[in-house]
Amino acid sequence: MSELHPQTRGFADADRYERGRPDYPAAAIATIVSELDLRPGRTVLDLAAGTGKLTRLLVPSGANVVAVEPIREMRDKLEGVVALAGRAERIPLTDGFVDAVTVGTAFHWFDVDAALAEIDRVLTPDGGVALIWNTRDERSPLHRALTDIIDPLGGDTPRRQHRSWKTLLADSGRFARTRRVLFEHVQPVDEQTVVDRVLSISFIASAEPDVRADVERQVRKVARGATELPYMTELYLGFKR
Repeated sequence: MSELHPQTRGFADADRYERGRPDYPAAAIATIVSELDLRPGRTVLDLAAGTGKLTRLLVPSGANVVAVEPIREMRDKLEGVVALAGRAERIPLTDGFVDAVTVGTAFHWFDVDAALAEIDRVLTPDGGVALIWNTRDERSPLHRALTDIIDPLGGDTPRRQHRSWKTLLADSGRFARTRRVLFEHVQPVDEQTVVDRVLSISFIASAEPDVRADVERQVRKVARGATELPYMTELYLGFKR
């Protein structure tokens, strides 16, 4: 993929993305820090860092955090770390520069083979990778109602559920000791947060104004009085062969 997918233009509304998207559970971050040995003297690349939802949670580890993000409006939200323009398929770092790579809610946008080759290139010989997604917990009636609104609009947009990520890491031949870890997570919300959460989805954010307005109307109807959105957070780990 030589260019960004057209629907990523919806992420230019970085303020809405920052307001609406959940962070990541403390237990998942602790696992990343422990498994990837993030500490002072080591460097971690947060790839496709967005507005820094994951990036800022890595900083307390003491590791040197470098963020790479292609969308200027999102990159402008990154604070307290080195933030570089770049894509997963062409990471602007030299060979063996980082000890670890993290990707938060973004790997499904990548050209997988090119991205894995680049991640392999910039990692040190003992380096590791962590891919993480917050997935809607469909046991929640609110999430089921939101899914009914969201999914008919998805079309052929790349999405997390389109691939088996643990299998992909292992089958690439580049990573060993791959595993999947699940965490429960809850995002505190109100009606507006739920609206921002849904309207920050790429194919909705980039839709025509009348489509977005209709989605907002539907979401407000089901989100009235909402106080939380539950998620299952999926973490995939692998280590360079």
